Amino acid sequence: MNPLTFYKSEARGGLPAPRLVLAHGAGAPADSAFMERLASALSAEGVATLRFEFPYMEKRRQDGRKRPPDRQPVLLDHFREVIAAVVAEPVEGSRLFIGGKSMGGRMASQLIAQAELEPEVCGAVCFGYPFHPPGKPDRWRTTHLQDLRRPLQIIQGTRDPFGRKHEVEAQGLDSLENLCLSWLEGGDHDYRPLARQPETHEEMIRQAARVAAGFIHRGE
Repeated sequence: MNPLTFYKSEARGGLPAPRLVLAHGAGAPADSAFMERLASALSAEGVATLRFEFPYMEKRRQDGRKRPPDRQPVLLDHFREVIAAVVAEPVEGSRLFIGGKSMGGRMASQLIAQAELEPEVCGAVCFGYPFHPPGKPDRWRTTHLQDLRRPLQIIQGTRDPFGRKHEVEAQGLDSLENLCLSWLEGGDHDYRPLARQPETHEEMIRQAARVAAGFIHRGE
């Protein structure tokens, strides 16, 4: 078994801070520009992050070859391994959350819907949930959300092609127990705003971090 590599960002301000184990999306690594900006914004909001990579992305880093994501059982097993490693090194007074960008957040949501989840995990955050593949609103990935055993915060851009606001609201997901949906007006899947909006991309990411931090600090 290869040793786990974490990209850590400490929280600014008071300690101990809550920790968020953060997974990347399908196409970009743990140190992508988006993930770096998000980790920095979360740090400013008093949340420490530990980013990691799934096996297929680790292989890409080694040889430079792009690969499709591992199958879901492999992704979930690796995420469990990461959580177990973090739990094995507790920080006194710091509560633990999991989450991720897009696919990574979806895997986190799968984990908090399962009975064997580590009891130390207090909840999950998804930054841009892939409700369905773009252009295929008949293929919803939401069945497991009915079984959530911990609170889940989803932060979604209103024009995200993986699940626009009007599509998601039509599914009635707001009524599900343990699910909180928050919307960033005009944001796409990476929270990029419309050109006519006053907010910059950086400001939109900071908004997402603020929502996530509010959810996490409420759960402390």
